[in-house]
Amino acid sequence: MIADSDFGDVEIERAIVEDAGFRLTAHQCKSEQDVIAAGQDADGILTQYAHIGATAMDNLPRLRVISRYGTGVDIVDVDEATRLGIQVTNAPNDWCADEVADHAIALWLTAARKVVQYDAATRHGEWRWQTGQPIWRLRGRVFGLLGYGAIARLIAARAQAFGVDVWACDPFVDADQMRADRVRPVELDELISQSDYLTIQAPLTSQTRHLFNDTTLARMKPTAILVNTARGPIVEDSALDRALQRGVIAGAALDDLEEEPAKHRGWTPDNPLLRNPNVIVTPHAAYYSEESIQAIRTIAATEAVRVLSGLSPRSPVNHIEHGRT
Repeated sequence: MIADSDFGDVEIERAIVEDAGFRLTAHQCKSEQDVIAAGQDADGILTQYAHIGATAMDNLPRLRVISRYGTGVDIVDVDEATRLGIQVTNAPNDWCADEVADHAIALWLTAARKVVQYDAATRHGEWRWQTGQPIWRLRGRVFGLLGYGAIARLIAARAQAFGVDVWACDPFVDADQMRADRVRPVELDELISQSDYLTIQAPLTSQTRHLFNDTTLARMKPTAILVNTARGPIVEDSALDRALQRGVIAGAALDDLEEEPAKHRGWTPDNPLLRNPNVIVTPHAAYYSEESIQAIRTIAATEAVRVLSGLSPRSPVNHIEHGRT
């Protein structure tokens, strides 16, 4: 069963699933209760945004595999799945690594060069370079990265071409590896307080949720720009709005909002950040290209089929000694 997706059709998944001898159903679940209602006969679930927690797993006795459309698995209760013998799979970063890195750089440059403000003013008849004041030269400024995984490394390489000094904070990456990439390893406090541009490329965990709040944002430079191409809830939107309204930081470019609109039925654009001229928002689209969409759909369906066929997944999230029976 496909719990939810926004790809427009399910033909890629259907071909993989049915060629392997299984049957596919597709739904648009927005809650665990939706998942439970639709999934009573499901041996495997593919999910893009729909949350699958302990309640759903306990009420889906046939469920043996949850295959995530994507890399992050914060929408799945992995501990409960492991306890029940349910295999969880995801996709390795490389399915969209170039797309996300390109998008992060595009957001950064658009915000730093005030492209949105210039465009809006020009369309309203204002032809003045002063519309974007102040704009600072990129070369020599500090480009900070929260997280230094595979995608962040691609971002760093792209950013270096603009002459910025790249700093990174990641407790799970060896400092010598960063130095070899011409990236300066720093602690979180230094990254926050000294970055002119700070790009978030870290997973959403209990430690990173709302990491950027009133206290954190107050430690940033008043000229700083915050870029988030990771999960929306890492940034507390209300705190970011306050910081921007008060001039605590200069701007933000976000590929998602804290409420993650795609996870809600009937979402409306009420978030005050959407009315702030110093904010750029894209609809969690950093991963998108025609090629990446085809790749992730193929990976998710193939992983589910492998598990249900008695094979090991290529990208397991948890270790299962004995599968659910």
